[in-house]
Amino acid sequence: MHALTLRQFALLVPLTLVWGLNWPVMKLGVADYPPLAFRALSLWLGLPVLGLALVWMKVPFRVPRTAWRELLWLAATNMFVWHACIILAVKALSSGRAAILGYTMPVFSAVIGAMLFSAVLSRRGWLGISACALGVALLLWHEFTHLAGRPGFVALALVAAATWALGVQVLRHTRIQVPTLTLSFWMTALTAVVMTLLSLMFERAQWQMPNRAAWAAIAYNAVLIFGFAHAAWFILARELPPVASTLSVMLIPVLGVFSGALWLGETVYWQDWTAVVLMMVAIASVLWPVRAEAVGAPTSTR
Repeated sequence: MHALTLRQFALLVPLTLVWGLNWPVMKLGVADYPPLAFRALSLWLGLPVLGLALVWMKVPFRVPRTAWRELLWLAATNMFVWHACIILAVKALSSGRAAILGYTMPVFSAVIGAMLFSAVLSRRGWLGISACALGVALLLWHEFTHLAGRPGFVALALVAAATWALGVQVLRHTRIQVPTLTLSFWMTALTAVVMTLLSLMFERAQWQMPNRAAWAAIAYNAVLIFGFAHAAWFILARELPPVASTLSVMLIPVLGVFSGALWLGETVYWQDWTAVVLMMVAIASVLWPVRAEAVGAPTSTR
């Protein structure tokens, strides 16, 4: 399928750790604070961090006027829906299960790629998707009864995952000829505006000064999520095939489950442990190097 370069691997490892640990961090952050306002503050504080990175790396900020409509579509599919829906789901569900629902994204991505972009999956690709789907099902095994009382928030998380999956495919096929960091900066800026407006519309009466835990979670998200992780993810999603990029981050919900268990006391079942093995199979199926002879190496005619 695709072997990671050293640079891609160097982005993937910290990305996985930062995003995986963020699920219980977000849960703590929104425990006593409006979720949309939490997301808006994180975005606004993360934007200058990302801007400084562009200045330091001498990456241009300019996006051609003709590309703004496509940029808006990229932001909507990759960030607007995801951030609004998933933060509301995190508020209502356990952090680990919200992570699992959110990371059904690779399954949606494979289906969308086949339906809309004529993507063809190899056997290894289907193995990875199947392992991912089974792992998600196992991780949700003990949640069905609990989640049945909150179907709206389950639906929000699944809508977030499906829309993000579409966004991955759209980003992979974008025709905008600007650096990925530039796209990341403007998508973050647009999302900050959208989250602020949503919070103003639905949470104005709940606005308050964040407490210490909320500020810590906001700082974590501002610097590590919006200042680093999103930009790293967009680079991987734009460089790697969609299936490889999506399945390569499948350790994130596993980290979300077990860090939530350690920090928040959320229960871990045997299904969680089994899912770890399945997620590793999913990752290996798309990232393990393919031998030359397995991909049609030429043979001698003598």
